[in-house]
Amino acid sequence: MTIRGLRTAVTVTAAVVLAAGASAGIAAAAGPAGSGASAGACAPGTLKVSTTTAGSGQAGMNHEGTYLRVTNTGTGTCAISGYPGLALEAAGHSAIKTTVHRGDTYFAKDPGAHRVTLKPGKSAYADLVWSHAGPSVKAKYLQVSPTGCSAHGILPFAKDVDGGSLSVTAWSATPPSAS
Repeated sequence: MTIRGLRTAVTVTAAVVLAAGASAGIAAAAGPAGSGASAGACAPGTLKVSTTTAGSGQAGMNHEGTYLRVTNTGTGTCAISGYPGLALEAAGHSAIKTTVHRGDTYFAKDPGAHRVTLKPGKSAYADLVWSHAGPSVKAKYLQVSPTGCSAHGILPFAKDVDGGSLSVTAWSATPPSAS
């Protein structure tokens, strides 16, 4: 997996990927150790991004979605907050103009940006949703930056996405739901 800065040709404001079971590691320096509320921010090198259905299919009324999952693969407790950064790529990894809407999605309420403490092996989740009813772009990959910085993973994402528009919730300790 290659680490690159999020492409400037793409509008980046939110979260991560698709295809159940797909995953990508985020390479960088190891993160700080700590415990509980005093845990430092998770360093990109300690986070692994993947998608998961988390027991719930998200499809209906020309909308489709998945849960993004970020897992602490480090040896110390760390914290994450806010929204993931997202960008679509076409075949050959060329940039696709991407617009990300942060907040409620078609399938889930946004928990709002808040601190989520991750012990080693624990995960945080965000809901990622797109529609495919109108003029769409043909994405092949999704760039995901768990912390919104330029370090990111690239996940397979062979989806038609209306206007390159994605919706995402903030990270949460449990998969966001409609209630």
